[in-house]
Amino acid sequence: MRRVQTLLLILLAWTAGVRTTAGAAPPSEPGIRQVLRWANDAEGGAPFIFHPPDNPDQLVGFEVELAQALCDRLGCTSQFVQYNWANLIPGLRQGGNYDIIIAALERTPENLAQVAMSRPYFTFGQQLVARTQDTNIQSLKDLAGRRIGVLASTLSYRLATRQPGLEVRVYDENVNYFRDLELGRIDAVLTDSPIATVQLKNRPNLRAAGPSFAPAHYAIAVPIGSPELLTRINETLGSLIQDGTLERIYRRYELWGPQQAALATWTAEAVATTTSGASTAATRPTPVPMLRYLTILLEAAVTTLWVSLTSMALAMSWGLGLALARCHGPKPLRWMATLYIEVFRGTPLLLQLYFIYFGLAQQWGWKLSAGAAAVLTLGLNYAANEAENFRAGLEAIPRGQTEAALALGLSPVMTLRRILLPQALRISLPGITNDLIALFKDSSIVSVIGLVELTKEFLIRSQDAGDYIGLGILTAAIYLAMGHAASRGARAIERRLRT
Repeated sequence: MRRVQTLLLILLAWTAGVRTTAGAAPPSEPGIRQVLRWANDAEGGAPFIFHPPDNPDQLVGFEVELAQALCDRLGCTSQFVQYNWANLIPGLRQGGNYDIIIAALERTPENLAQVAMSRPYFTFGQQLVARTQDTNIQSLKDLAGRRIGVLASTLSYRLATRQPGLEVRVYDENVNYFRDLELGRIDAVLTDSPIATVQLKNRPNLRAAGPSFAPAHYAIAVPIGSPELLTRINETLGSLIQDGTLERIYRRYELWGPQQAALATWTAEAVATTTSGASTAATRPTPVPMLRYLTILLEAAVTTLWVSLTSMALAMSWGLGLALARCHGPKPLRWMATLYIEVFRGTPLLLQLYFIYFGLAQQWGWKLSAGAAAVLTLGLNYAANEAENFRAGLEAIPRGQTEAALALGLSPVMTLRRILLPQALRISLPGITNDLIALFKDSSIVSVIGLVELTKEFLIRSQDAGDYIGLGILTAAIYLAMGHAASRGARAIERRLRT
């Protein structure tokens, strides 16, 4: 462990001087091309961007129509680019993936420090949603000591984390936290008002808890250093607002109201001033407090650690049972063990997680907590791998040892416990250790059901700080330390078993 501590200190000292990359040199001015590539995440859902059930090949939503109207006015072809929502800004800054972002991106100081943004095209507020019977919830203050679901890298997330006493559950998309609210896994949801409006239509057991608050705007993001593109987009948005095109689009999705009508009063001078200030701020790198972020990442690593270790304990115990059934059980039991192993090894882990967390609750009312569902899914999945490790160990032992033990009068159970299993464990241990290290990394998948583990915390913090290098090195060092500790522990067990 001394070597690991020394390595962490060296990496920490190296990254202490790392600055944010917000001031990186911008790419050359893209201008207006014949094909304008705009990015969004189709998982965002209604009313932004979605596939209607009656026509799954069609992509609709008010942002889809806005992008088409914008491109029609600019005289170019609209091309949609699918991209993960949480990584839209890094993808734009990297360049080459797409030209602009039209994806409910909030016009906040945090985003303006990384990209240039147009005049607003939509005004929204924050809406708190609770179950119908929870009439005592009317504001964030009423949720002290209770659980609230938010979307990652949003204004909702920042507001919830600033409110003391809340247990914040972070989600990757804006449908699952409404399901968890209905099932009682969380006590409230904080989300953008258009999302709440759509989700509450078909959920009579949920209600809007109080009026919307903290008004903000969605705007189009373009790369910093693209004044011509930004000017053309601002002019086009202004014309879409003035001639009623934007109103017609929004009315089709029941989104038009006084707040959207007020967009006409937004002035180009205000946009230029704000954008100029953002660009200036972006060219002045600010130090990232690495010691503070290290503490935050270590706290998230605790979740990774307990999920991984508990899942591996389940996987080893269940995997051993599967291996024994496959090697020494009757034919029906051997067939069922083989089927289990093939199913869990041959289907995606994410699909299994959704089935256990959402499917069981929906079909049979088994409302597992996020932690229990994560441990159960990872444990059952990795049990298939451990069963094969144990089977390889059992089959590697010469058959003569079993025959000799039985000839000496040992029962089959005693032969397994005293002769076969100790040797099988020693043979299987390197493969089990390798699976444990892999499990540390695969545990990042549990972030889709609201558990903030190490990788998810890195994604959230790197998005906020605009630093993927320094925080990435810290995160990698923590994973390396956990994996190295597992390897050292396994080698110690191997030496003990060898003796």
